[in-house]
Amino acid sequence: MSEAKTADGWAGVLKGRPAVGAFAERSRRTTMKDIVAFSEITGDYNPLHYDRDLAEQSVFGKLIVQGGVTSGILNALVAEDLPGPGTVFLSVEWKFVKAVGIDELITGRVEIKDVRPDKPICKIETSVRNEAGDICLSGTATVYTVPLKKK
Repeated sequence: MSEAKTADGWAGVLKGRPAVGAFAERSRRTTMKDIVAFSEITGDYNPLHYDRDLAEQSVFGKLIVQGGVTSGILNALVAEDLPGPGTVFLSVEWKFVKAVGIDELITGRVEIKDVRPDKPICKIETSVRNEAGDICLSGTATVYTVPLKKK
């Protein structure tokens, strides 16, 4: 494929074509407000998120945030950091391997594994860890970056 054709596939992408191996991380502390906001958006009022006594007696031993709160940090990473503005998920394959509780510091990470030269599409490795370094979510995703600059 010609170099001109390769460059055109990423024309207009604000942060340009990312390099394989590039990564970004972002951290935040979960709160009860996260649970409430997510419930208001989705209707997920699972007692594991609201009933402290029940949740503490469960296998989790604590109130936990919804999986969407845990994975939400990855939305911010791809849309703001890498590949950056205009990026949306095309597909995801995630495993939720450890529950995240309230007031836990989580760190999301995305790493570019493959970049298509003809289209602004990347395959990325994704993870979310707690402050002890335990993996809470792991997997892969395919993302598309909408060109936002005028060509």
